[in-house]
Amino acid sequence: MEILVDDLLWNYLSKGQRDLIEQGRYMMKNVVEDSKFTFSDYSFVVFPFAKAYEGFLKQILLDLKFIDERDYVSDHFRIGKVLSPNLVRKLGNKSVYKKICDSVGCDLSDEIWDTWKIGRNQVFHYFPHNLKSLSLQEAQDIIENILMTMDTVVKKLKIAKVKSRLVDLSELKNIQTSNQTV
Repeated sequence: MEILVDDLLWNYLSKGQRDLIEQGRYMMKNVVEDSKFTFSDYSFVVFPFAKAYEGFLKQILLDLKFIDERDYVSDHFRIGKVLSPNLVRKLGNKSVYKKICDSVGCDLSDEIWDTWKIGRNQVFHYFPHNLKSLSLQEAQDIIENILMTMDTVVKKLKIAKVKSRLVDLSELKNIQTSNQTV
């Protein structure tokens, strides 16, 4: 997926997130695709996109008030934890997975979680019993999935937020109208 400069997603991303995506594109084009060297593991190419995804998620979750400023800036906040469908009961009202489910449905929560798990956790964690090495095609597929998920999230969650604000404004207008007639 090519993100265009006038895309909703590109305009939503912070400069740091856009820089990470540009650096990832550069690596794909100038380091990987020139075929001067074949790597046994292309996980390193996924890294800037996965890092941008993490920053993007934190930003949109903050903007939607699914997390607060303290979580956003904390060195101890773990986004994978609050996105996990396995921790909904344990986290209660801190579960971002549940907040997204309640807002726009669990399909999007699942997509965000699956992208997180495949595009970050399974790529960057070291498990001695399961060394995960990515082929170039697997790395490209993960990058595509990260970008597509980001695009879907910004469209669905931002639209849901706009709709919610419109409902709130409509209710406020109805309250004001009813107060004026009393």
